[in-house]
Amino acid sequence: MRSDSVKKGFERAPHRSLFYANGLTAEELNRPIIGIANAYNEIVPGHIHLNKIAEAVKAGVRTAGGTPLEFNVIGVCDGIAMGHSGMNYSLPSRELIADSVESMAIGHAFDGIVFIPNCDKIVPGMLMAAGRVNVPSIFVSGGPMMAGRFDGNDIDLNTVFEAVGRYQAGKMTEDEVCELEFAACPGCGSCSGLFTANTMNCLTEALGMGLPGNGTIPAVTAARVRLAKHAGMQILSLVANNVRPRDIMTLAAFENAIATDMAIGGSTNTVLHLPAIAHDAGVKLPLDLYNVISDRTPYLVKLRPSGPHHMQDLDEAGGIPAVMGLLLEKGLIRGDLPTVTGKSTAQNVRPVNQHTAVIRPLASPHSANGGLAILKGNLAPDGGVVKAAAVAPEMMHHTGPARVFDGEEVALAAILGGGIKPGDVIVIRYEGPRGGPGMREMLMPTSAIAGMGLDTNVALITDGRFSGATRGAAIGHVSPEAAGGGPIALVQEGDLIEIDVQRRALTLHVAEAELERRRAHWSPPTPRIQSGYLARYAAHVTSASEGAILR
Repeated sequence: MRSDSVKKGFERAPHRSLFYANGLTAEELNRPIIGIANAYNEIVPGHIHLNKIAEAVKAGVRTAGGTPLEFNVIGVCDGIAMGHSGMNYSLPSRELIADSVESMAIGHAFDGIVFIPNCDKIVPGMLMAAGRVNVPSIFVSGGPMMAGRFDGNDIDLNTVFEAVGRYQAGKMTEDEVCELEFAACPGCGSCSGLFTANTMNCLTEALGMGLPGNGTIPAVTAARVRLAKHAGMQILSLVANNVRPRDIMTLAAFENAIATDMAIGGSTNTVLHLPAIAHDAGVKLPLDLYNVISDRTPYLVKLRPSGPHHMQDLDEAGGIPAVMGLLLEKGLIRGDLPTVTGKSTAQNVRPVNQHTAVIRPLASPHSANGGLAILKGNLAPDGGVVKAAAVAPEMMHHTGPARVFDGEEVALAAILGGGIKPGDVIVIRYEGPRGGPGMREMLMPTSAIAGMGLDTNVALITDGRFSGATRGAAIGHVSPEAAGGGPIALVQEGDLIEIDVQRRALTLHVAEAELERRRAHWSPPTPRIQSGYLARYAAHVTSASEGAILR
C-alpha cells in the first residue's frame, strides 16, 4: 500500500506516533488510508451540506475496511463573486484547489482519495488533482439544488439575475424582485439549472470518475446520501485493484464526455475545464475536437438556461446514464471504457424514462448538432465558444456595429443605462485569463440583456467567459485575448462584426491593412493587478484556447 511509506517499519515510529495523536488505533492504521477531499464551507450553497456527505462517505469507507482521513478544500461561490473583483479569483481558484489537493495527497501518502466537490471550479480543480496524483480516486458531488417556485413557475438563480434587467426595464417592481430572491434558491445544492457546476458533475459521470447519478440526484434526497456511502465503499475496490485516474481518463473517455456535453447542451466553461483536466491526466485535447464531435452528436436535452427543465427533471428521466445509453445506441460514444464502478461504460447505461419529455428520442432531437460550438475567424484566430443551444434562432447569424468596452463594469453601466440598441454587438475586452486577470464571467451583462428583452437582437463578445447560466448570442473565450495582442484589442466603435454560428465563423469586417495600422499603434496595457496571487497567475497563465492552464 502507498501508505506503508508513512506507517510501516521501525523507522516510521515517529509517523505512527503522530497518527495515534489523532486518536487512531493500531487496527485503523493497518487498513488502507483513504483521503477525503471535502470542499465543505458555510459560504457556498452547493457546499453547505458537504459535511453530511463526507460523513456518509466515511461510513462507506469504514464499512468496506478502510480508514478515512478528511481534509478541506477551498471553494469560491461564483454567484456571490459575480460582478465585482471577487470574480477575478474564481477561475484562478481552480489551480489553488488542484495544487492543494496534490500537496495533501502526496504529503500524506494516501492509498486512495474520495473527492467531494460540487460547484463550478471545485469539480475541475479536483479532477485536475486526480490526474496529477494518479492514485485510486472516486468522485461524489453534493448534488443539484431543487428548483424554486414563483408565481406557479419553476425558477432558479438565473431568474434573479435576469430580474435585475427586468426591473431596470420597468417589467418588475422592487417588491416582486424581493419576493423572487427569497424563492429562487430553496436550499442546499449546486444551482438547479444546467450551469457550470451541474455540467461538470454530469461530465464526471461521463468521464467514468463518478457513480451513476453523481450529476443529477438532488442534494436534499436520501439517494444522495446512499450514493456517498457507495462511493466510500467503492474506493476500497479501486485501491485493491489499483485502478487509477489515468487508467480511466483516456482520450476516448474525454471524447465520451464531450459527446455527452453536446447532447445535454452544457456550460461553455467545459471548453476551459476539460482541456485542463486532460492536460493533468497526460492527454492532449485539441479545441477543434469539439466541433468534430458536435457535428455528429444530436442535442437531446434542453435544461435551463436553454429550456424549461431543471436537474431534478433530468434525474427523473434517467440522468446521464440514459443520455449515454442513447448515444451508445447510435455509436457516438465508446461503451468498452473502464469506470470507477468496476464496470464498463456500456454496463452503466440505463433506459430513458418514457414518462417524461426531458430527453428527446434520437429520431427527433432538438437539433442535429451539439449544444456548443467553437467559432473562428479573423476576430478569434484561436477560437471562441458559444452555447449554440441557448441562442435565439434569429441571432444564429447576425451582423452589427461593435460597441467596445474595456472591462465588464463600463459595459454593464451602458446596458442598464439604455445605451445599447437593437442590432449592437457588445465587445467586452481585457477580461481574459491574463488581462482580467482571471477571466471573469459576464453573467451580469448577459442577464441584463436578457432581462431587458434584448437577447434576440443584441450579441456580446468577450475574451472573458460566461456563466453556465448565460443565454443569448454570447461568444466568450475569444483567443488570443486582448492583453496578449489578439485582434479583439484592435476593434473600434462602429466596426461591423458578423457572427455565423452555423458556419462556426466570427468575422471582423475591417481590412487587414487597417488592422495592421491599428496594431502598430497598440501597446499592452499596464497590468491591473501587480501583486499577490493574481499577479503570479497572470504571469504564468496560458490562453483560454489551451484551457487557461499554468505554465
